[in-house]
Amino acid sequence: RLRKARLRVEKAIKERKIFTVHGPYPVIRRLLRARGWVERKLPLNGKQLKQQPADQSKQQLDKGASGGGDEQGEAESEGEREDEDEKEDKEQCSEDSEDIHDLMSFLVQDQVPNFLWTIRLSSVDRELLPRIEVVNRYPRLAALCTKVGARGPRGGDTRGAGVQKEMTSFSKQEGLCQSLQNLSWFEQVDFNTFFPRCYRLGFRDEKEAFIDDFCLTAARSLLKLALQKVGDRPVGTEQPSKPDEVSAPKAPVPQEGSVLQPQSWPRSHESHPMLPTAGPCSPLYPQLLEEALEVCEQHLGVLGHQDIDRSTPSPCRTCIDWDRFLPEYYRVAHEGARLELDREQRERCQELLQRLGEKLPQLGIEGSLNVWIVKPSAKSRGRGKAGGGVGHTHPRGEGVPPSLCCPGIVCATRLEEVLELAQSCVGTPAGVCEWVVQKYVERPLTIFNTKFDIRQWFVVTDWKPLTVWFYRDCYLRFCSRPFSLCHLEPARHLCNVSIQRRYKTWQPDPRVPPDKIWSNKQFQAHLAWLGRANAWQRVMVPGMKAAILNALRCARDQVGSRKGSFELFGADFLIGEDLQPWLLEINSCPTMSPSSAVTRRLCANVQRDTLRLVLDRRDNPACSIGAFELLYKEAAVSSCLTVGLRLMVTGCSLKKP
Repeated sequence: RLRKARLRVEKAIKERKIFTVHGPYPVIRRLLRARGWVERKLPLNGKQLKQQPADQSKQQLDKGASGGGDEQGEAESEGEREDEDEKEDKEQCSEDSEDIHDLMSFLVQDQVPNFLWTIRLSSVDRELLPRIEVVNRYPRLAALCTKVGARGPRGGDTRGAGVQKEMTSFSKQEGLCQSLQNLSWFEQVDFNTFFPRCYRLGFRDEKEAFIDDFCLTAARSLLKLALQKVGDRPVGTEQPSKPDEVSAPKAPVPQEGSVLQPQSWPRSHESHPMLPTAGPCSPLYPQLLEEALEVCEQHLGVLGHQDIDRSTPSPCRTCIDWDRFLPEYYRVAHEGARLELDREQRERCQELLQRLGEKLPQLGIEGSLNVWIVKPSAKSRGRGKAGGGVGHTHPRGEGVPPSLCCPGIVCATRLEEVLELAQSCVGTPAGVCEWVVQKYVERPLTIFNTKFDIRQWFVVTDWKPLTVWFYRDCYLRFCSRPFSLCHLEPARHLCNVSIQRRYKTWQPDPRVPPDKIWSNKQFQAHLAWLGRANAWQRVMVPGMKAAILNALRCARDQVGSRKGSFELFGADFLIGEDLQPWLLEINSCPTMSPSSAVTRRLCANVQRDTLRLVLDRRDNPACSIGAFELLYKEAAVSSCLTVGLRLMVTGCSLKKP
């Protein structure tokens, strides 16, 4: 056995096939071993991968030759991952725990790995990392993979949390929320056409911009509600059935599973009056609609640059008492208060909304209820500091309503809710923005009246020049209850698998699969049934590709480029009623934990194809790379300056008149 292990190790060293896997990735480990690679496992009593002297490895050989060892690298999981995922991954990673691989791992402890697949770069010794040929992570990804970045205070001390943990040595971190604002420097594209507008509540200027945006959106929403009114009936808030909800082949009715009580959700996630001073039958003040029309007209002038030559204040600073307007708007939007308008006002509303639609690309997804979604800045899977529990991050206290005591994602329809939540962040490190608020897509495409989003993979193999590979397969994640804007609990609005697993016994429609996962092939079949077979290839895929590429172009100057590195990303998209995709966020190190039969197959495939792309293709450029396709490869730019080029400035002085 020892002789066999030595022969395989010698061959692997000669062919430069030593690898290390840190984290729950049994598929990567199995595929590399099948290629003749030998694993150097992480030490039993240490989290970091370090270089060990050769004599220390020989001393350990005598102890380990009889078997044993430990899969520490597999059991070590990122702090952001949930306990359920860790248990599931540990069970999958138990293979080959006491066979010849443990013995070979002892023999290569003094070798520098040629390939590293890790959850986080902080698991690797800084002196060892530059010597590893191929690494699956890039440093300084905050500009791309966090919803909002952290600004370092004076003195260069930057402190972050969550996924920013390994990036704290840098003085300034930019999030996707801010980096996309620089898109105009790279492309003549408005990021508002593919990324719902968002603001960082930790910075005063952006907080004030959000308040203005909320007020303007409320005024536009009031015009929409006025046009929805039929006769003398109160304006309803329930969304009508979508035109695409027609009969489709029924899937088998899922069997009842074990009862899993979902965690409670703040009561404010159901639309209810926070200011019950006036009932829905009490009259609104007469100038409500006129004030909304005036604000929208002023805003339209600002959008047309009519204020460029004069110091005109923002429309939100003039002509309206917002402390009076917003409560009245809430009554119309959420309490069914009557809204009367004459024919002239109706025509003005229609004309203004049409003109605003030409200037505001997100007018179509805004809806009429002014819903915003508040997210922790650097967390994933809908969680906050306490891993998604309720009441841990923001305990009930003075100034914080009980409805806001949730550390994860919060949907809000009132300005007071958002501002109180932002102010409740006590003990936040200096320079760290805790929350980002983003406009909620109120008019998404639904399947069987159920909301869904899309997880789309892509790989970056180089940043200079930028080289991006798009994965043709992806999957859809469904919510557990029918979509409704009258009820904002997570079962209806948050598609994260880690959140929806709390509602396993809830089934929105018998045609939605019990595991709430679809492949893109199933989605295309559904589109074909609806008569929109070409929408996937002609609208959705091109839109997702463009959004990914634009986000990468904005962030590449902040990302730490390293030759030989690559990274697999997971982008989350929402599809609007007009079939246009909207980028929600980009996740570094996306989960490969299978939550269904679809994800078990697709996650295994994307890991297999990633290894083909970054390893097999180096030796054989013509080899198969599975479902990957080249999305973009930047042309190399050669320097026009040569050594020894002489530069000079000539001119003459100006003479006094």
